[in-house]
Amino acid sequence: MLLFQDLAQDPEMGDVLSEEKTLSVIDLIFNGGTGSVVIISVLFIMLFVALYIYFERIFAIKAASKIDSNFMNQIRDHVSGGKLDAAKMLCAQTDSPVARLTEKGISRIGKPLDDINTAIENAGTLEVYKLEKNVSILATVAGAAPMIGFLGTVIGMILAFHEMATSGGQAEMGSLASGIYTAMTTTVAGLIVGIIAYIGYNHLVNRTDKVVHKMEANAVEFLDLLNEPL
Repeated sequence: MLLFQDLAQDPEMGDVLSEEKTLSVIDLIFNGGTGSVVIISVLFIMLFVALYIYFERIFAIKAASKIDSNFMNQIRDHVSGGKLDAAKMLCAQTDSPVARLTEKGISRIGKPLDDINTAIENAGTLEVYKLEKNVSILATVAGAAPMIGFLGTVIGMILAFHEMATSGGQAEMGSLASGIYTAMTTTVAGLIVGIIAYIGYNHLVNRTDKVVHKMEANAVEFLDLLNEPL
């Protein structure tokens, strides 16, 4: 009881305890030594790249998925009426993968249906490639970030055991703390970056699959239009 009363009455001791309890993220990074700073800097760059690719792709995919619900009806009317130039103009004015696939099919009207289907499939492959641009980098970050974090863990533990070995078993806790900080902080940082990149990658894949499905549905509708009797 007397000890707690003395601590309560000593404001300087209270400030010291308060400072010891407070540990900012910056302090946690820089207390780990050079190895921790280097590895976490690399992970921070990877996080920036992952977030940039994610938001750039999500806006691109969102723009690609937008199309007028009346688009195919207008294409049907133009093609049925023999107004192929008007149909091409409508496709050119509509900036979307579906419109570009449809324009490719319209430009092949008059040729065998298999040739039209092949042309649409080839154009679809190019559109999917555009949608998936740089997404593989996001997958690489998702897999590499935890591994880099674990590398920091191994380096930190090596530093800690090296300190113990060179000190003859009399290493100070302050010396060991640097290696342990490196081990723990890099592991957490690597896992955080990896989780964010993994979630972003799967979300982009899901959104891309929806656009591809829409492209396939409209391609089938267009081919059915060509098979309709005049």
